[in-house]
Amino acid sequence: MESFIKDYDKIIKKQRKLETNDPLDRLIAIVNEAKDKIRADPTTVSKSLEGLTGSIASVSSDISDEYKDLQSSITKYSKAVDKKFTADMMAAINPHAFDNKENILKTTIATHFIRQGNFEIGDLFAKEAGLTVPDSMRHQFMEMFDIVAALKVNNLEPALKWATKHRSGLEKRSSTLEFKLHRQRYLQLLETNETQAAITYARQNFAYFGTRHTQEILRLMCCIIYMRHIKTSPYADLFAPNANADIQHTFTRDFCSLIGLSCDSPLYVSVTVGTQAMPTMIKMATIMKAKKTEWSQQSELPVEINLTDDTKFHSIFTCPVSKEQATEENPPMMMTCGHVICKESLQKLSRNSTTHRFKCPYCPSESTASNAKNVYF
Repeated sequence: MESFIKDYDKIIKKQRKLETNDPLDRLIAIVNEAKDKIRADPTTVSKSLEGLTGSIASVSSDISDEYKDLQSSITKYSKAVDKKFTADMMAAINPHAFDNKENILKTTIATHFIRQGNFEIGDLFAKEAGLTVPDSMRHQFMEMFDIVAALKVNNLEPALKWATKHRSGLEKRSSTLEFKLHRQRYLQLLETNETQAAITYARQNFAYFGTRHTQEILRLMCCIIYMRHIKTSPYADLFAPNANADIQHTFTRDFCSLIGLSCDSPLYVSVTVGTQAMPTMIKMATIMKAKKTEWSQQSELPVEINLTDDTKFHSIFTCPVSKEQATEENPPMMMTCGHVICKESLQKLSRNSTTHRFKCPYCPSESTASNAKNVYF
């Protein structure tokens, strides 16, 4: 990659050189110079025009050479990139993935626009696609973006009202949003030298969070002593410039969580996961093509795709006996020995009896179906 970067930098330098020495400006300068000579001495018209023609031809030739050199460099660079990255992405794509699922894809795109705050585009897309986006979702995200817009200009009031209204739901998710908002408002008052107002605000709002955020509250109160030299004090991190961005992210995440949605839209997650998985998929498709093998009938991937934590939403349990993925109808069941298998496998081993004793497939222990317990991941 380093060689590509160096070649790219060379191309940029050549392009900037051409932009600096604008060809048109150079030609205009030659023409103006000839005009000045003719005005100064009209008898030199023929000689000046002859010289002008030669100069224009010379400059045009130089410009042509410079552009040819730039174009040649771009062509070579393009060929080098194509030669280096020869992967055929189409080999890893299933052209029938969305057969009879076009409505799901259209709905995903429409809701993505809504979730990004592009309400007019989302409504227009839904209308042209013949979809109906629930008004409740639209209004929820309009509220969210109105609050985010206020946070961007350091207006914390709408977010504080929302957090107070949904305090119980936020606490169930162990959210720190409400405390972060009160902390930020307290620091805003200190930054504007409203020390007494900040102390009063702390007394009114910090007590509720005293148990969970004791150490943070102590630091917030002690930082008042160092306000004149806060940037060189042990409390400088409290006034970090990225605090507002962190609050916006926390609010967006908690807002979506309360309405039962992930922070990122399904379309964004799908594209992100696809990008991460594409190199492995291309490699496997190439190997399988060379060996003349195909995907399994269940469309299972023959390799594991490692995803980042933010693209994993739930644990997946595969029964070690049946090799099938657990579902709500066929949940994981833990036997008395601690080993876990799916419910259908448990029923087969117990012969559909709650009292019949059977041996665990993985250890000498015996168990019964009645003693097995559901496992929740």
